[in-house]
Amino acid sequence: MKKYSVDKNNLLFSNKALVALLIPIVVEQLLNSFMGMIDTMMVSNVGSEALSGVSLVDSVNNLIAQLFSAMATGAAIVCSHYVGMRDKDGANNAAKQVVISVGVIALVITVFGITFKRQILGIIFGRIEPGVMENAVIYFFFTALSYPFLALFSAGSAIFRSCGNSRYPMMVSVISNVINIIGNYILIFTFDMGVTGAAIATFISRVFCMVAVFVALAKPRQDIMVNDYMNIRPDWSLIKTILAIGIPSGIENSMFQFGKLAIQSTVSTMGTAVIAAQAMTNILEGLNGIFGIGVGMCLMTVVGQCMGAGRKEEARYYIIKLCLIAEVGITISCLLVYVLVRPVTVIAGMESTSAALCIEMMTAITIVKPLIWTGSFVPAYGLRAAGDVKFSMTTSIITMWGCRVALCIFLVRTYNMGPMAVWYGMFADWALRSVIFFSRFLSGKWMKKEVIKN
Repeated sequence: MKKYSVDKNNLLFSNKALVALLIPIVVEQLLNSFMGMIDTMMVSNVGSEALSGVSLVDSVNNLIAQLFSAMATGAAIVCSHYVGMRDKDGANNAAKQVVISVGVIALVITVFGITFKRQILGIIFGRIEPGVMENAVIYFFFTALSYPFLALFSAGSAIFRSCGNSRYPMMVSVISNVINIIGNYILIFTFDMGVTGAAIATFISRVFCMVAVFVALAKPRQDIMVNDYMNIRPDWSLIKTILAIGIPSGIENSMFQFGKLAIQSTVSTMGTAVIAAQAMTNILEGLNGIFGIGVGMCLMTVVGQCMGAGRKEEARYYIIKLCLIAEVGITISCLLVYVLVRPVTVIAGMESTSAALCIEMMTAITIVKPLIWTGSFVPAYGLRAAGDVKFSMTTSIITMWGCRVALCIFLVRTYNMGPMAVWYGMFADWALRSVIFFSRFLSGKWMKKEVIKN
């Protein structure tokens, strides 16, 4: 590999700028995860059928959310390249095109989801206990209504982060989560609305997020501004550039979620106790990975601006630096979350069988995750920001289906293994991805990609 050097006295992002970008992202992701856990704990007090129904629908919702996030990522990467090039008009136009694209796609998905909600759940999860299905249908209906608001909030947040402003999306997310939790408490416990109350609270919080972000984006003082919506017209060449980044990222993220759904459909046959245990484990595992995801999101802005400015050697430098930071953060996060596992299962009112399974799975995750997780995810954010999205997509799809899904199903069907099979497949996936992405980074091929052709 060719050696690159950087002038550390003239970096595009100082340590202070990195901290200012990274910390709000991590705080936002951390609060979202905490609030999701509190949300689940509130629903769990309604009963195992309610928790299981919400858990199944959240698997579908995560798929949709990842699709929207990937499209927003396409815009954020393109915008960050324009920011690095100091082309404000190009950045503004890219932001407007993603609003059109995301908005239209979200509306189509919402109509389809509401119309075929019961059929979708039946196809994905197979035969579901009647009580679980009824709760799932109710929750799916209201959350599907919120898809356009979620999609536009994701796009707006990504636009802010592309120009280095992660603080405002964090503030909006904090307020939104407070609204959601208060709404949950009032609607679930005061008005006894159960799953319906939880879904309505989520809908209201997402509407708030979208409105707050786009009101701010319309203000002239913003580095990237989105306003005058009635005069926005499609710029097909720019939309093509955005989709060239967003579609591979969307396919990658969607395949991850499809893989999770395939696994979830296997887990759903193991009974309500296992479904509840897996749902809580997923939340806790997501929580201990928050810092690493935050570093990855920060890395996209940093690498995107570096590549746009033609400072490719700095992009390489920042990938190494932020991977090291992510590794330290992941190790600490895993240990802290593990300390919380037992108290959380008690507070959530989980049945003893579910709690024991959750603790068993989290023990394995705490041991393995710090060893291999960082390399399997964080460098890929940098590669995508440089435009190396097809390689990332192909690698992720192959390892997901070859390791995570296939191994899980094999262990369950051949050896009658319980929910730990999910995590053995996951660990194999992480390990293989780490080797592949590290090799790609060392090759330097990602540095030859070009997002915006001059």
